[in-house]
Amino acid sequence: MAVPDRMDSRHAYFMKQALIMGEKALETGETPVGCVLVYNNEIVGSGMNDTNKSMNGTRHAEFIAIEQMLENHPRSLLRSTDLYVTVEPCVMCASALRQYQIRTVYFGCGNDRFGGTGSILSLHSDISIDPPYAVHGGLFREEAIMLLRRFYIQENENAPKPRPKKHRELKTSFETSIPGSQASSPSI
Repeated sequence: MAVPDRMDSRHAYFMKQALIMGEKALETGETPVGCVLVYNNEIVGSGMNDTNKSMNGTRHAEFIAIEQMLENHPRSLLRSTDLYVTVEPCVMCASALRQYQIRTVYFGCGNDRFGGTGSILSLHSDISIDPPYAVHGGLFREEAIMLLRRFYIQENENAPKPRPKKHRELKTSFETSIPGSQASSPSI
């Protein structure tokens, strides 16, 4: 899985739009995952996690972006659409993207707990099911990780057994990655 050149203005622009959606999610108390769907170099859908507010575990950024796109475009358009998302799609989202036949997924950081496009499972490339889709990870990786770190250092009053976090410090350094491991993220 090759890391797209972050200096490619097209990739940089769309990933920055996904990061903006992640920032919006963070501001509303959601896990800061954001994404945009791009067809013919135009954003046709955007989403951010909404699982906490909606109390619905399926309201991931990818599902919201697809829902938004399908309000104005036919489902078949997804075959020619790219997804830019801050965090590697989870197993649920990776499976849905496969069923919708998304063309390509570009993501920021890996998801070493629930990743469905290489970190845990490789649902995007299993040849026994729907057509595979291309995946490119590591685009604005550190920015995506920092969004998650900023979220996880906060107090969570809604947790069943909240753990005090008042003495935690925001980690701003990054370990050097091992060649070929762009999809994985260091401990958040």
